[in-house]
Amino acid sequence: MLKISDAEWDVMEVVWQLRRATAAEVISTLSQTHDWNHRTIRTLLSRLVDKRALSAESEGAKYVYAAILTRRQCVRQESRSFLDKVFGGDAGALLTHFVKDSRVSREELEQLRRLLDEKLDQE
Repeated sequence: MLKISDAEWDVMEVVWQLRRATAAEVISTLSQTHDWNHRTIRTLLSRLVDKRALSAESEGAKYVYAAILTRRQCVRQESRSFLDKVFGGDAGALLTHFVKDSRVSREELEQLRRLLDEKLDQE
């Protein structure tokens, strides 16, 4: 399973947003919210290419990065990793925790009920 660090996730968010981006574009975007050295961002881009989360295509003197994995695929993997690590893979325990111990609005509870009803209807 692919592991993406928090910093790598921030880089992925920029590439997902821009669709295709040079290192300079990623650096420019991230410099608005992070105090990272440009070398740090280039290292993160390289790691994501090594992990096959990003592709790097040479265009003249620069590389253009694009996401290989969609945001949805990464969210699914991160969710599975969290579920396994924190709740031992028990989705029921996760749902129980969030319903009992989190601030969940009535609207969110109704949405959860609809999702659960749909899931039950599928079985």
